[in-house]
Amino acid sequence: MMRSLLSALLLLVGVSVTSASSSLASPSVFGVARGGALFGGKKDAKVEEAPAAEAGADAVAEAKKFPALSQEEVEEWLEQVPVFAVTDANGAGVVLKPDNDSSVFYFFFSPQMANATLNQLTSSGAADMDLRVSAFSLGKIWFKILNGDGDSGEVMLKTPGEEGEGVATKNVEYRLVPDTRDLLGARMLLTMNPEDGQKLQEEGGMTQEIAQAAIKKAMTESPKFNTTFNEIPVFMIAQMRMQKTGDEKEEDGEPVTLLPMYFSLQNMVSTWQQFMTQAPADVKDVEPAINLMSLHDLVAMMQKESEIDFRNVVLVPSLPMGADPAQAQAQAEADPMAQMGGSTLGDL
Repeated sequence: MMRSLLSALLLLVGVSVTSASSSLASPSVFGVARGGALFGGKKDAKVEEAPAAEAGADAVAEAKKFPALSQEEVEEWLEQVPVFAVTDANGAGVVLKPDNDSSVFYFFFSPQMANATLNQLTSSGAADMDLRVSAFSLGKIWFKILNGDGDSGEVMLKTPGEEGEGVATKNVEYRLVPDTRDLLGARMLLTMNPEDGQKLQEEGGMTQEIAQAAIKKAMTESPKFNTTFNEIPVFMIAQMRMQKTGDEKEEDGEPVTLLPMYFSLQNMVSTWQQFMTQAPADVKDVEPAINLMSLHDLVAMMQKESEIDFRNVVLVPSLPMGADPAQAQAQAEADPMAQMGGSTLGDL
C-alpha cells in the first residue's frame, strides 16, 4: 500500500521515480534495517512526523544516549549542503525590497529557483548589473546569518546605478527557501492516509480527480510546512542505511553504517525503490517507515543528548533536475565544497 502511495506522491509533485542510479542503491552500499519508525512508533508505521526537539527525550528510558553535537559539529554536518543566491560579480548579495519597510535576501535550495529570480531581476531592468547565481555552504551561514542572535552585522544597501557607498542597515531579513516540489511533498505526506491508497487501488492508479483532491488537501490541511520559506523539510526512511567507506569499524568489528537524510523526496524514494528491486527476497516486502522533520527542529535535536547517533547521520543534498546522481555523488565525496562560493557575502 505504501509503495503505491509513494509512486503516486512523486507523480503528483511532478518528478520521475526512475532517475536514481543503481550505483547509489546497490546492496553493497545500502541496506535495510529491521524495525519501524526512527523516532518511535509502530513497527509497520507508514509516515511518522518526527517529534520536535523538546519531545521524545524520554520515549525509551533504557535506550543508549549519545552526546549532543557542538555548534562546530553541526556546521560541519551542514557544510556539504549547497544553497544558492543572486549576487553581483564581487559576491555582494542582491537584497530585494518587497516594500519600503522590508529588505529581504533569499537563499534557495534549488538552483533553478535562484536562476528564475535572476532572470526576473534581469528582465526588470537589472541587466547591466552583471548579476549571477552563487553557491554557498549551508554550514557557513546557518548560525552566522540564518539563525543568529538577531545581529548578523551591518549591511550596506545601494540602489543599482547609485553613486556613493549606500545606506547602512541591520534590518535585512534572510530567508531560506526549500524546493517547492519537496515542500508540496512534505504537505502531502502529512495529509495522505491509508484511505487514499485504497482509492488508488480501486481506481487502478492516479486519476485527475484523485490528484486534484490530494493537492487541495495538502494545501489546506497540512499541519506544518505552510510557509514558503524557513520551514525546510527533511525526509528519511527509518530502515535505510549506507555503509561508510574506509577502515572505520564498530565496536563489534562490523562496518560503520550511516543513516541518510534527504532534502529531496524524489532522491530518497527513487533510491529506496531502486534498492528494493535488487534486495534479497526476505526484505522485498518491507514497508518503508517514512519520517519527516523540519531542518530547524532537527538541528535543535542534534544539539541535545539523543537516542540517535547524529555523528553517523549523513545529509544528502538535493540534485538539480537532470543531474546524474552517481556523478554528483562522486563529486560531492571528492570535494563537497568545489561548487560553493568561497569569498562572497563578506567572506563567510
